[in-house]
Amino acid sequence: MFVRPDGRPEAARPAPAHKLSDEERQRILQLCHEPRFADLPPAQIVPRLADEGEYVASESSFYRVLRSADQQHHRGRSKAPVASEPVLHVAHGPNQVWSWDVTYLPSRVRGLYFYLYAVLDIYSRKLVAWEVHERENGEEAALLIERACWREQRRNAPLVLHADNGAAQTSHTLKSKLEVLGIGSSHSRPGVSDDNAHIEAWFRTCKYAPSYPAKGFETIAQARAWTLQFVTWYNGTHLHSALAYVTPEQRHTGAANAVLARRRDVYAAAQQRHPLRWKRHVRPWLAPNEVWLNPPSKQDQRMAA
Repeated sequence: MFVRPDGRPEAARPAPAHKLSDEERQRILQLCHEPRFADLPPAQIVPRLADEGEYVASESSFYRVLRSADQQHHRGRSKAPVASEPVLHVAHGPNQVWSWDVTYLPSRVRGLYFYLYAVLDIYSRKLVAWEVHERENGEEAALLIERACWREQRRNAPLVLHADNGAAQTSHTLKSKLEVLGIGSSHSRPGVSDDNAHIEAWFRTCKYAPSYPAKGFETIAQARAWTLQFVTWYNGTHLHSALAYVTPEQRHTGAANAVLARRRDVYAAAQQRHPLRWKRHVRPWLAPNEVWLNPPSKQDQRMAA
């Protein structure tokens, strides 16, 4: 029996009725190159043409034609914007990269806030230092970082401290203290909110805790007492999902290795007892060996491999 090859891929098909003609595509490029439109995006060009009584194509068609002509990214005489590279720091153990910030703690008085300073180790997710003050400034931040370094024995040891670009974070007082302590400083890109994601995630965990006073704190003493209670629970009891469900304290001290090894033994024994119940792989119970401040994209990782 003779079977003819599928000729559909090579078959001639009529052009779609709504397809732009070559003349229309040329007209779009011509309009976009006119001096009055050279610095404008199609979102601005299309309504201006409509005000002049002319319709050439839709806004999306303008973008499509510009992309096909490799003219979408930047046109005109103005300087093209340059995207800043994200800050890349990686921790392979505790006390290598810290992230810190300040957040508001509302009081019962409208417009009055207390300020929670927090320093987080991105590898272990442990809060290595915190304080609550009535103001936000570089002096309080410098003292907090200094106490954290003495407590964690990181004076003149390789350590990067990352922060955003707030007044306290970029103060000369803090910069001078970091130089004395031998700590490298790092800052988020201007206008990029997720360059300091680890500490921001911790603040969210803190403020969404069931015991968090939704109506505010009556006094700064109450704010400090509540924060102490929460940090004690978070560091020592909370099983962190990013750490294979061990506590930040266990990860920070290295005790997590034994905890995870015991879990693997329990699961291996359970699989031996009932092998038919384990159709897929056994849960590995492994925490990541490295933690990035800003994980590089998959493309960057492939290029570096």
